[in-house]
Amino acid sequence: MTDPLWSETELAQALGAPPSAPLSAAVAGVSIDTRTLAPGDLFFAIQGETSDGHDYVARAFAAGASACVVAQTRARELAAHGPVFAVDDTLRAMERLGAAARARTHARIVAVTGSVGKTSAKEMLRVALAKAGPTHASAASYNNHWGVPLTLARMPASSAFGVFEIGMNHAGEITPLVAMVRPHVALVTTIAPVHIEYLGSIEAIAEAKAEIFTGVELGGTIVLNRDAPQFALLERRASLTRKVVSFGADARADGRLLHFEPEGEGAAVRAVLHGREIAFRLGAPGLHMAQNAVGVLLAVEALGADVAQAAAALAEFSAQKGRGARFTLHGPGGAFTLIDESYNANPVSMRAALALLSATNPGAGGRRIAVLGDMLELGAGGAQAHADLAGDLARHNVDLLFCVGPLMRRLFDAAPPAMRGFWAERSADIAPSVFDAARGGDVVMVKGSLGSAMGPVVAALRSHFSLAPAGE
Repeated sequence: MTDPLWSETELAQALGAPPSAPLSAAVAGVSIDTRTLAPGDLFFAIQGETSDGHDYVARAFAAGASACVVAQTRARELAAHGPVFAVDDTLRAMERLGAAARARTHARIVAVTGSVGKTSAKEMLRVALAKAGPTHASAASYNNHWGVPLTLARMPASSAFGVFEIGMNHAGEITPLVAMVRPHVALVTTIAPVHIEYLGSIEAIAEAKAEIFTGVELGGTIVLNRDAPQFALLERRASLTRKVVSFGADARADGRLLHFEPEGEGAAVRAVLHGREIAFRLGAPGLHMAQNAVGVLLAVEALGADVAQAAAALAEFSAQKGRGARFTLHGPGGAFTLIDESYNANPVSMRAALALLSATNPGAGGRRIAVLGDMLELGAGGAQAHADLAGDLARHNVDLLFCVGPLMRRLFDAAPPAMRGFWAERSADIAPSVFDAARGGDVVMVKGSLGSAMGPVVAALRSHFSLAPAGE
């Protein structure tokens, strides 16, 4: 039997409140969502923008919650359902529990941020470090004001490593989050014009990402992408207080990618780290994935783990849902490949996705088909940023283009007439045209910002076409 995550005494001390009644079961996890709550979880009733967790306390207990953390103003009524901890503010209480988790652990901690690729890099770190010891990592993209403290609160005391993702939309958001995490190593994947609508310039984005340096522990290490456009700015900010190592194509990088060769669902990679050459297989395709893998190995090294063991483990990494996951579907005339890049998009990640599509070989008679949704939060230059992708379509051998949204209309109109498949205002209206176009041998890549709702297009394709038998 595994040890409980939290004892009743530890919870009372961290939350600053005793339970209304003794807990009938040990706390095995922490939840803020009754849809995924497991028996033994501690449920935090968080007040969200559209819903109030207090309305789900009864459901949490019915699902097997050990106890619930609720606001003092609701505690008397909700204690009728089971043991509750009455606190001043449930989100602040979860932050206190997260701080207690960080204080009690001896784990080596790494935090990842960046405009593009941070979730994939976080997952690579999770896979790589798991070979060296018990590793706790953020679930999905839990990188904001509730995701970070929730991930901390879920961290077992026995963890050897902790991997955290930290995101932001506005300046000042990373500072309090990294102060909770207090990483020994920070990895910044790259800087791109993401959220530029809110921040105003690429330099301001870099400054906001640099906030992660403020929380790195004394004696810690910062891993930077030397090829990022704002590397010099980041290096200046980082080197004021911490050691800096870099990765990239630049000859001065501490970690350099020497060779990248796509191999089916993955890639063969050769790199040099501090003058030592290393070869490994990465379980996901894409040059951008391989580049970030080199940064990941530098972070592993800085954490004191075995780099060769970590590199070998990266064969087990696979692209995540919305971030390059692949499916083989049965269409007219045989199997075709669907690449799911639907989670988010900006000019940098869009070009990387088009390069990934270009590197994927269609079957006999197949074509490369791009289904692209609007890239959002690009500010006044958004429309031009879409039109500027026209050259990338030809450079990356796109045969057929489908576009969704008013901004993508600019790209659709700029594309060669023979390449244009269909344009739709909404993602719900594009799927039938893609159904009609897809056929055996094709490679269909779907990408767009989360707000452009391209995920449902992927779901529609997977629902309309059956999964092809293995090996077809």
